[in-house]
Amino acid sequence: MLKFYYSAAPNPTKIALFLEETGLPHEAIPVDTRKGDQHKPEYLAINPNAKVPAIVDGDAVVFDSSAILLYLAEKTGKFLPEKTDKARGELLSWMMFVASGVGPYSGQSVHFRNYAPEKLPYAINRYAFEAQRHFGILDKRLATRKYMLGDTYTIVDMNVWGWARLIPNVLGEGGWAKFGNLKRLVDEINARPAAQRALTLKDKHKFKSEMDAEALNAMFPHLKEKVA
Repeated sequence: MLKFYYSAAPNPTKIALFLEETGLPHEAIPVDTRKGDQHKPEYLAINPNAKVPAIVDGDAVVFDSSAILLYLAEKTGKFLPEKTDKARGELLSWMMFVASGVGPYSGQSVHFRNYAPEKLPYAINRYAFEAQRHFGILDKRLATRKYMLGDTYTIVDMNVWGWARLIPNVLGEGGWAKFGNLKRLVDEINARPAAQRALTLKDKHKFKSEMDAEALNAMFPHLKEKVA
């Protein structure tokens, strides 16, 4: 059976959404990143990047949420666009846009706003600006189509949803003001039964909630000397 290593973070939640949408049999295995589970040798053997999520499907090991979504969609033949060169190009472009832009810049915006030991205005402004720019590109795209690739709900929408649903966390209160089209998509996906089940997956395991020295050392090793 497919093994799904997850936490309560945005990227694993995308995978939980796909698994719930398809009903693909799997075993959900929690990785408590605030306790440092991601640094244990047995997990590093699966994901050398010490991040979540990851899956093990027989002898196939896949990490990075965008890669996992592509793998599972191709494995099941579900939530993919039509089989044309044009659709394939759009699929890959938008999946990589989320992987290289939306996700990293949103994550760094949250980090510098909430977790960095020093409030550095330049870093906060830099990542918030780029996150807002990326969300603006998505919003513009959705102004002329129902879903990211047209009229069909695909893994691109799931990939976007993972971070876009947390825009207030990324950009602060009022973050939705400029992104009405993106909000429409997020609200529609939020209302899907599969999304509601995916969002409750985190409740099946008691993840550590305290952001204490242990958690900071585990999640942000570069701070270790400062918080030890």
